[in-house]
Amino acid sequence: MIRISFRQTMLAGFLLIAVLLSWAALRSWLVLEQFVEQSRRGNEQALQVSAAIQELAERTVDLERSARQFAILKDSALLARFDDNATHARAAATRLQAIPGDALAALAGDWAQTLTQLGEELRHGAPGAAQGASLKRLAELNRELEHSGRRWIGAQQATMLTELQQNRQHLARLLALAVVGAVLVALAMNWWLTRPLESLERSIERLGEGRFGDPVRVGGPADLRRLGRRLDALRARLGELEAEREQTLRHVSHELKTPLTALREGIALLQEGVVGTLAGGQQEVVDILQHQVITLQRQIEGLLRLNAVALESRRLHYQRWSLRQLLSDVVSARELQIQARQLRVESEAPAIMRVLDGEKLQVVLDNLLSNAIDFSPDGGLIRLRATLADQTLTITCSDQGPGIAAEDAQRIFDPFVQGRRAPPTPRQGSGVGLSIVRELMSAMGGEVRLAAGPAGGANFTIELPCDEQN
Repeated sequence: MIRISFRQTMLAGFLLIAVLLSWAALRSWLVLEQFVEQSRRGNEQALQVSAAIQELAERTVDLERSARQFAILKDSALLARFDDNATHARAAATRLQAIPGDALAALAGDWAQTLTQLGEELRHGAPGAAQGASLKRLAELNRELEHSGRRWIGAQQATMLTELQQNRQHLARLLALAVVGAVLVALAMNWWLTRPLESLERSIERLGEGRFGDPVRVGGPADLRRLGRRLDALRARLGELEAEREQTLRHVSHELKTPLTALREGIALLQEGVVGTLAGGQQEVVDILQHQVITLQRQIEGLLRLNAVALESRRLHYQRWSLRQLLSDVVSARELQIQARQLRVESEAPAIMRVLDGEKLQVVLDNLLSNAIDFSPDGGLIRLRATLADQTLTITCSDQGPGIAAEDAQRIFDPFVQGRRAPPTPRQGSGVGLSIVRELMSAMGGEVRLAAGPAGGANFTIELPCDEQN
C-alpha cells in the first residue's frame, strides 16, 4: 500500500520536473561551454596561422634583401643579418607545421627546406641564378601558404558551423526530451491527484442529493484515502439520521392523522345532531373545534409537503429552457383562477434559451404567482418580468394587493407563517409556500427577496445563476 500523501506527491512531482528541467539546462550549459572553448581554440589557431604566414612573408623580404646585398658586398654582417632573419622565419615555419592540417605542414616544411638551401647557396658562393630561383621559390611558397591558410581558416569555420548546427539539434532534442518528460510527470500527477479528487466531488454531490446508500471509495494519496474513509463514515451517519427523520415523520403523520380523522368524524356527528340537538353556545364550540382540526390537518400536510420538497431539492436536473415559454407555462397553469378574479397578468421575458432546472423554477414561480393571485384585488394587475445580466437571471413578481406588513417581512419565509394583512377573499393555505420557494432557490444556488410593490403591493424578486452552455 502506497503511503505517500497529497503534499508529498505534489512535492515529488515538482522536484522531478525541476530535476528534468535542471538537467536539460545543465547539459545545455556544458555544451555551450564546450563550443565556446572550441571556438576560442579555433580563433587562437587562426590567429597563429595568419600571424605566422604574415611573418614568413615579411621575413622573405628581409631575407631577399640581405641575400642580394651579401652576394654583391660579401660582408659577413649581412650574412649574420640573413641568419638572424632565417632563425625567426624557421620558428614561424615550425609553428605552422604544428598546426593540424597536412597542406600547411607540407608547405611550411618546403619553405624551411628552401630557406636552408638558400643559406647554403650564399655560403658556398653559388651562382646568382640559383639564388634567384630559391628566392622565387620562397615567394611562390608564401603565396601558396597564404591561399592554404585562408582555406584552412575557412575549413575551420565551416567545421565550427557544422558543430554549432549539430549542437543546436542536440540541444533541441535534449530540451524536447526534458519538456516531454516534464509533461509526462505533470500528466501522471494530474491522473494520480485528480482521480481521487473527482471521486470525492462525486461522493459529495451524491451526499448533497441525499443518496446515502452509495459507499465512498477514494484512491490515490494516503491523506485523500483517509479523507474518503471519514467521508464514508459521515455518509453512513447521515444515512442513519435521514432514515430516523423519515421514520419520525411517518410516525408523526400516522399518529396525528389517525386521531385527527376520528376528531373530524366526531365533530361532524355533533354538527349533524346525531347525538342530539346542540344549543347555540355548544354549536359555536363545535365550529371552533372543526376549524382548529382542519387547520392542524393542513399544517401536518404542509409539513409533509415541505419535507418532500426539501428532499427533492437536492436532486437538480439541468437542461435548456426558453425563459419566455417558462413564464408563459406558469401563467397558463393559473389561467382559471386569473379569469375568476378578473385579473390581468403581464409576462415579459427575453426570447433566449438558458440551462437551468426549469421544473423547480416553475414550482417557485407558481407559488409566487399563486400568492399574488390570492392577495390581488379583483381586476388588479400582476407583473412577471424576467431579465438577464452577467449570467444572472432575475425574475420579479409584483401585485397590487395589501403587501407585507413591516413586522412580517423578516419572517415571511419561515414555515407556517402567514402575514397579518388578509387577502380580499378567503384562502386556504398552510403558510409553507414561501418556505418552499426559499428552499428551492437555495438548492439552485439563488436567492429570493421581498421589496415594496409598485402600488403598495408585494414585490418578490428571485436571482438565479444560469448559463447558456449545456
